[in-house]
Amino acid sequence: MRVAMYYSNQDVRLEEMPVPQIGPGEVLMRVEASGICGTDLLEWYRMHKAPLVLGHEVAGVIAAVGEGVEKYKEGDRICAAHHVPCNKCHYCLSGHHTVCDTLRRTNFDPGGFAEYLRLPRINVEQGIFSLPNEVSFEEATFVEPLACVLRGQRLAHLQPGQSVLVIGSGVAGLLHIQLARASGAAYIIATDVVDHRLEAARKLGADVAVQAKEYTPTYLRRAADGRLADLVVICSGATSAISQALESVERGGTVLFFATTEPGVRVPIAVNDLFWRNEITLTSSYGGSPGDYAAALELIQSGKICVGEMITHRLGLAETVLGFQLVARAQDSLKVIIEPQR
Repeated sequence: MRVAMYYSNQDVRLEEMPVPQIGPGEVLMRVEASGICGTDLLEWYRMHKAPLVLGHEVAGVIAAVGEGVEKYKEGDRICAAHHVPCNKCHYCLSGHHTVCDTLRRTNFDPGGFAEYLRLPRINVEQGIFSLPNEVSFEEATFVEPLACVLRGQRLAHLQPGQSVLVIGSGVAGLLHIQLARASGAAYIIATDVVDHRLEAARKLGADVAVQAKEYTPTYLRRAADGRLADLVVICSGATSAISQALESVERGGTVLFFATTEPGVRVPIAVNDLFWRNEITLTSSYGGSPGDYAAALELIQSGKICVGEMITHRLGLAETVLGFQLVARAQDSLKVIIEPQR
């Protein structure tokens, strides 16, 4: 089968490798669509593992089932989770499924930028989600990122009537905007450095979208009846975004660290200003649990979260390196989808 083998962001090669062989309890998936995630481009995180086949936002068709698989059959339309928890450890039992050691060890074989991939038994048991007919393969690639967003806003305890500031209006930011609107946020302001992303933010639910270089907490107060934001979501890895967030959160509010930074980034925090009398909460989130996946798929199926219009590019497997370049430039793309069967 053909795969897109990752060596670096600028070096993704079309190569051949054997179709994975499945064992008892496993499933072979024919990949129809695989989204490029911003984390796929984190060279500091990926390079020591290269060469490898990336791609974790996947949807497709079951091509074969292993002995003992009864819930699924050949031809079923599915999306799948690459990381799944054990549901038995201390972390899972306390609701923190995405810090489970099992979740951090599980994965696809080889990855979504391939014509086929193998789903291990634990992924089959906990990480397959049947696609309704009205959800396309392309739309289903958003289940994974939306699951991450759902988890983040749940951990941040977003409530109806609150105000939200989303710093960074890439795919994750746009999903945060839509989910906050669907959850009853009273006012949403978004920032970014790219104009077409700001246009998308306005279209998808932001009341105001402003250039990051022009944004200030004073601007937020003027736009939001004199108050700062009850929830600030950081969807940019820039250090300046963190500083903006800490200056923009209202008393009693929450800052959600959603994006990763470069390794080793440290930010000084004025402890008294944030915590002593203002009761500010700083929190983070990582990934999504199987329950988050199921909820995300339902939101997409219902149309409460619109994902199709976020797709700007559809490329064949041989064009994966172009897809990586488009995402890295972040100038004329939002969601780039790889279609391995093309």
